[in-house]
Amino acid sequence: MIVELPTAENLILPFDFEIRADEIDLDDEPLKLKDSIKVEGEIKKGIVQTDVRGKISAEIALECTRCLQGTEQNFEISFAAAFVTPEHYTQAKEAELNTDDLDVSVFEGDLIDLTELVREQILLNLPEQVFCREGCKGLCEKCGANRNLIDCKCIEKEVDPRWAALKNLK
Repeated sequence: MIVELPTAENLILPFDFEIRADEIDLDDEPLKLKDSIKVEGEIKKGIVQTDVRGKISAEIALECTRCLQGTEQNFEISFAAAFVTPEHYTQAKEAELNTDDLDVSVFEGDLIDLTELVREQILLNLPEQVFCREGCKGLCEKCGANRNLIDCKCIEKEVDPRWAALKNLK
């Protein structure tokens, strides 16, 4: 969704819309969207900076980090982004950045693409590790079996070669 910014400063423009899963390009990413994404928030245009705040809600499908089994999660994030025009952004080759500067994007004209902002926020807020359940046992490192489904006993059968000679003492 592309939003045209109001011409007056300090005007708050609310938004509430849905993005279909096929409208966001996430083909190379490890997640799949189960349904449309709900986005709500507001845009506030200032003299120099335009602030966008909102909340994204979606159902996503990911693979468990330990056992690679598919899992679904409700994904809700709050976000805040700032946009400035190129003339208000530093052109210096070397400039000190603060943590607040990382949320600032440069745009030209009077249009902001909220769909791209939503895609960016989803990718930035993906969890590093996802588990299908809290006590997930993962895959067996020897045979590759899902230890949540079967007990392969590979680890019990294996004897450390340094202790193998003691096995024959009985």
